[in-house]
Amino acid sequence: MTSLASADIRRHNLALVATRLAEVGTASRSDLADATGLARGSVTALVRQLEADGLVRETALVAAEGKGRPRTMLELSGDHLAILTLLIDADHASAVASTLGGERLTRVERRHGRPMGDPARVLDIAAEAFDAALGELGDREVADASVVVWAPVGGDPAVVLADTDLGWGTVDLVALLADRSPRFAALASAGRVRLLADTQVAALAEHAAAGRPSELVYLKSDSGIGGAVVVDGTPVDGSHHLAGALGHLPVVPGGVRCECGQHGCLVTVAGPDVLLERAGLAELARDEGLTVALDEFVRRIRAGEPAAVDAWDAGAAELARTLQIVTLTVDPAIIVVGGYLAALADDLGERLAKIQPGLEGAFLTAPQVVGSRLGRDAALLGAEQTAVARLLADPAALSPA
Repeated sequence: MTSLASADIRRHNLALVATRLAEVGTASRSDLADATGLARGSVTALVRQLEADGLVRETALVAAEGKGRPRTMLELSGDHLAILTLLIDADHASAVASTLGGERLTRVERRHGRPMGDPARVLDIAAEAFDAALGELGDREVADASVVVWAPVGGDPAVVLADTDLGWGTVDLVALLADRSPRFAALASAGRVRLLADTQVAALAEHAAAGRPSELVYLKSDSGIGGAVVVDGTPVDGSHHLAGALGHLPVVPGGVRCECGQHGCLVTVAGPDVLLERAGLAELARDEGLTVALDEFVRRIRAGEPAAVDAWDAGAAELARTLQIVTLTVDPAIIVVGGYLAALADDLGERLAKIQPGLEGAFLTAPQVVGSRLGRDAALLGAEQTAVARLLADPAALSPA
């Protein structure tokens, strides 16, 4: 029993040191001791084990302040490993491989053309991107693969519950990808594949970038409108995995029918497709993709082009009203807006402040609305960070065979 307890403690301490190093990027042995509360001798021994397993390396010698000794800095390595993330949005499939320390090894991007209601055609392109990225990794072993979709995910095994941006219902995306890629199938069989909703991992990454506030609301718009709520560092999931689905809040009583089955959802009055159509940019979106069209939409708003400004005014009013409702539901410390909305965060914040006055006798004012710090890669970064945290929970399992 004592040896088992000792092994468990050592495994826990290895994870503690490795995880701290992942959080800060580089640190000395003394830095790690101070941060973890472990004795310096213990940290030295743990680092020695992580170095022997190829997970940590010395990277630089930093001169000491005053008369102390120079400090040897450490960083995560794992040169025998890779993390692979496949992102599927309404325009593209992108496969990105990275190291444990966050270094990008390769990125393969394919445009699938948004064939509505046809998962097979989208996943043909996604599997092609995945296999192409794998082919560039050489001898590195894929320790973890995440598939990130712009849609809610739930179930066991996890499936896409619905993707209104692509006109999907329930889709067993992992199984369909496995049918198309033997190497993906092997990773899935080994339990190394996770299916993730983009908003949750993006919100986690934005939460870390914002200094980990107690509560954060994340609202993004790129292909549709999505959202997430983070409380005490954990995304609120809900009994049906639909918490934070802000694009499907029914904000217009008796409004038009949404693809989700409800009427008057936010996405039906303020979604990108709706606003681009009003602004005269629907054809550009079809020909060049949503990213290009939304960049042009923002440019025209800033230039004062009437059709774009009118479209934005109508959509922004609904977005601000939705944020007002969410503010009184969650009482967040901060609201982060992503996708093309990041460029218009100040305007959204001003609109919210006008309709969210302080409550009489209370200290409630409109929360700060800020643009995404991480841009279009927020979901990618969140998936990578989540994968690293999961892997470093048991560093010993990552040592070369």
